[in-house]
Amino acid sequence: MGSHYPGTECEVRALNAYIKLLRAAESLNARMSQKVAAHHLTLSQFGVLESLCHLGPLPQCKLGEKLLKSSGNITMVVDNLEKLGLVERRRDSQDRRVVTVYLTAEGRGLIERIFPEHVAVIVEEMRVLDEGEQEQLGQLCRKVGLKSG
Repeated sequence: MGSHYPGTECEVRALNAYIKLLRAAESLNARMSQKVAAHHLTLSQFGVLESLCHLGPLPQCKLGEKLLKSSGNITMVVDNLEKLGLVERRRDSQDRRVVTVYLTAEGRGLIERIFPEHVAVIVEEMRVLDEGEQEQLGQLCRKVGLKSG
């Protein structure tokens, strides 16, 4: 579905590209949400576990920045993961304002068990594109994502 906006050729082209990008991302996110929900997680919770697994413990504010979540949202996500026993928070002894999030043994076990399945699903989703198209998509998304005001 494209734009029905009766604007200039440039405006319509930009709107159509934007709509297609958002629809593709939302569609893919919906499918991925269903997959992680089978493990009783949200995509945000999965993202926290995956980040901590691959990057190690992170200050909660850095975790929010990495996952593009507001401070309030990342707090709620980490709260819920902590209640499940998958992460723990520790205050920095030098700067009590800094709260670092760590995976628990249970959290590490879960993410290490389900991450290979997640990768397989992503590989399957991306099979609609050949290798070159996947590279090009990555480059184009990075270009759009890095654009600053």
